Amino acid sequence: MKVIHSIEAVDLPLGQSVLTIGNFDGVHRAHQQLIAQAGLFAANTGGPVVVLTFEPHPLSIVAPERAPARLQLLDEKIECLAQAGADIVVIAKSEPALLGLTAEEFVENVIRKRFNPTHIVEGPSFGFGRGRRGTAQRLAELAQSFGCEVLIVEPVMLRLDEGESMLVSSSLIRKLVGEGKVHRAALCLGRPFTLAGPVVEGDRRGRSLGFPTANLDVQDQLLPADGVYAGHTTIDKATFLCGISVGRRPTFDDRTHAVEAHLLDFDGDLYGRRLRIQFDRFLREQKTFGSPEALAAQLRQDVAAIRAGHHPDFTTGTGPSESST
Repeated sequence: MKVIHSIEAVDLPLGQSVLTIGNFDGVHRAHQQLIAQAGLFAANTGGPVVVLTFEPHPLSIVAPERAPARLQLLDEKIECLAQAGADIVVIAKSEPALLGLTAEEFVENVIRKRFNPTHIVEGPSFGFGRGRRGTAQRLAELAQSFGCEVLIVEPVMLRLDEGESMLVSSSLIRKLVGEGKVHRAALCLGRPFTLAGPVVEGDRRGRSLGFPTANLDVQDQLLPADGVYAGHTTIDKATFLCGISVGRRPTFDDRTHAVEAHLLDFDGDLYGRRLRIQFDRFLREQKTFGSPEALAAQLRQDVAAIRAGHHPDFTTGTGPSESST
């Protein structure tokens, strides 16, 4: 897959492309459906599937107070877009000049001049141009002038709980993750919710308890609700179960908010390495223990629960660690 880091760097003409446009935060099931449909058109035209995405989120420029936390970092998004079937990912820099274009200017100056696609695939809620005033229907009208067909794909609906089905969206996934419902977020994503980042040095309390942890620098990624989770990670093609602590460490009166993972059956140095921690299910809330020994006893129970409850679906469980390295 080819990655182009600005609209201006797109080679002209791109030729017979099938285009889909959006922020694609999380690259969830609805995004995957758009790209899959684009792939069907591309199979007939012989052109590439092109994803035009924005960095950072446009709201961080036009309304920073409303900008959402990221579901994933840019490199994670690019990897997921490739897995979903994108041939080319174009990363448009979110800046006032681009975001200030009217819907008509965006279609003429960006879509037609830079991509000249045969097809555009979008969802019904797609908005573009200044203030997102352009609608999917308006896009179809404007694209018709240069012979481009616009397909509006129906949204993806899932029944996550008893009751009505819910529309899969990045907003819904952020809500689920923020509530600690990582198993339901995984259903919307089509894969476990993941945090990625370099392993940084901590205060080594976990090691002193017999449960060393990898402390992640998660930058501006959205964090699950404070608590302890079961998850897994892959290192050098080997997969390890892990207990993940999100939040503060009340037993030690530590107010620092941290994400740390204890990898079961792993022995090695992870400092400085990039780690991808996948969340499978919520185990328990953070709580204060009367002593380090009581905490260590709970950690042993957590590890046992992780081993006993491990299976490939994302069911709930109860149960590892509020310690730190």
